[in-house]
Amino acid sequence: MSMITVALAKGALLKDSVKRFAAAGLDFSAVLESGNRLLMVPSACGRARALLVRNADVPVYVAYGQAQLGVVGFDVLQEAQLPVAQLVDLGFGGCRMSVAVKATSGYRRAADLPPHCRVASKFTRSAEAFFQQLDLPVELIHLAGSVELGPITGMSEAIVDLVATGRTLQENGLVAIEDLFHSTARLIGHPLALRLDDGPLQAIVDRIAAAEPALVAA
Repeated sequence: MSMITVALAKGALLKDSVKRFAAAGLDFSAVLESGNRLLMVPSACGRARALLVRNADVPVYVAYGQAQLGVVGFDVLQEAQLPVAQLVDLGFGGCRMSVAVKATSGYRRAADLPPHCRVASKFTRSAEAFFQQLDLPVELIHLAGSVELGPITGMSEAIVDLVATGRTLQENGLVAIEDLFHSTARLIGHPLALRLDDGPLQAIVDRIAAAEPALVAA
């Protein structure tokens, strides 16, 4: 494999992703420079390159083989359901996917919600699977952002969304009542590229897996 391509998510995961690859010997620090406008950035050693893409697009680039490796949140993987290999739980970017309602609603768990109520979410696939497991029929409303407005405006009884500190929920009079799952950043790979790999890819995966979490947190 002449050039290894890594898909990195812009935003909250980027800095820690770059640190973890640096611990594996690949320097993508140029993507963190304030003046960087490049979407494809070579590593300092020249034997790898990073694609800077939106979080939700990371597994797409890996699934279609345009990147052999990528870093993305588990929440995105659950929603995308694309054929990629999950290789390493990187441990950073921790948050949880939760059902939230108005604090004054009286609901204390997801099963308390009335059948056929409306639930707003950006993560409708994950929400659908969760409520199917509960055997609770709901009407899912897909929103691209500010899902907290669903219960506030009365459009929905509940939302399913990512929660980190819970501050946004609290400030908008909402409360999380049940978690679907916890999410952290994951190293993913293209299955065929991994099978055909003659060593370089696996070496990077092994070094990333062996890197101390302190290297990322520092």
